[in-house]
Amino acid sequence: MAQTARSITAPHAAPPVVDPARRRGRGVVSNASGRFEPYARVEEDDGWESLAEAPAFRTDVALETARTAITRNQSPDIAFDRSINPYRGCEHGCVYCFARPTHAYLGLSPGLDFETKLTAKPNVAELLRRELSAPSYKPRTIALGTNTDPYQPIERTHRLTRQILEVLEETRHPVGIVTKSALVLRDLDILARMAAQGLAKVAVSITTLDPTLARDMEPRAPTPARRLETVARLAQAGVPVTVLTAPIIPSLNEHEIDRLLEAAKAAGATEAGYVLLRLPDEIKDLFREWLMERHPAKMRRILSIVRETRGGKLYDSGWGVRQTGEGVTAWTIGRRFELASRRLGLDRRHLRLRTDLFTPPPRKGQAGEQLSLFDDKPAAGVNV
Repeated sequence: MAQTARSITAPHAAPPVVDPARRRGRGVVSNASGRFEPYARVEEDDGWESLAEAPAFRTDVALETARTAITRNQSPDIAFDRSINPYRGCEHGCVYCFARPTHAYLGLSPGLDFETKLTAKPNVAELLRRELSAPSYKPRTIALGTNTDPYQPIERTHRLTRQILEVLEETRHPVGIVTKSALVLRDLDILARMAAQGLAKVAVSITTLDPTLARDMEPRAPTPARRLETVARLAQAGVPVTVLTAPIIPSLNEHEIDRLLEAAKAAGATEAGYVLLRLPDEIKDLFREWLMERHPAKMRRILSIVRETRGGKLYDSGWGVRQTGEGVTAWTIGRRFELASRRLGLDRRHLRLRTDLFTPPPRKGQAGEQLSLFDDKPAAGVNV
């Protein structure tokens, strides 16, 4: 018998926890309606155990014809002003992911929908080529992996990140990548060639060395050991590598700062950075639910400390404080990270990539890509 659902007018009711069997291998425990939806849909059993027959959450990828490839930002506390995101949503399922609320703009949930209802942009490389050819374009480092991971599992099939890198290598355009995935090693051929020209660097996100905690927080991302191996192989190929500890969660992975940086240094990382846990909008509810299920004994303490670092709230979006927080605890975490980085020689900041080698792709109508009067190729022996 089919499951039933009822609609509840806003304000949205708290969503029930989804049956663990249906969300096995996923990060969060619920699937609340997006905040822009006029109704909240709540699954209710109809008395005949209909929810027991509900299917498991499976990954579904929709194709989107994008209008632009490069996204611009003017945030003063971010080191880049442009980025490319070939995918929406992320199958890694990291419970703390600050990008989850963006799924609400698609009419989807920042919860389980964010991990299972993904979008790919198959025309992104074509658009990138067009945008780089614009006469007004001025090169600066393009960031990949700012909203969702460019090397999440569906990249194996769609290969959009690979296509983007091919365009960037061809035009000798600088790129910085942030990823949790060992799949970045598939593109080591391109990255090594670009790095040799000062055009590429990679940041590998490692939040913990504990494989059990990693599986809880980031269920479909590679293990910490695999990520350290990725750091080592990138470094051996001459690609500059930063280790990014994001996020640091007070009372959960905070105590690992020194050990984690030591492991990253031993693997070949040359820089290190961190972000204090951010809980914007719906993330605070998803994170609270996750703590209640996975770490109930620590929930009150963790949330209390988070509030202490955010001026009494669970999040402060103000520029300059949203990444690092404020107050005694935030200051202590920052100094501990800073001292460990300095001791290990990981405190070098912002390796600058070259922009002077940039060669724009030819525009339509220019030599090498001349417009034709006809769609078909001329017949043999005919001069056009």
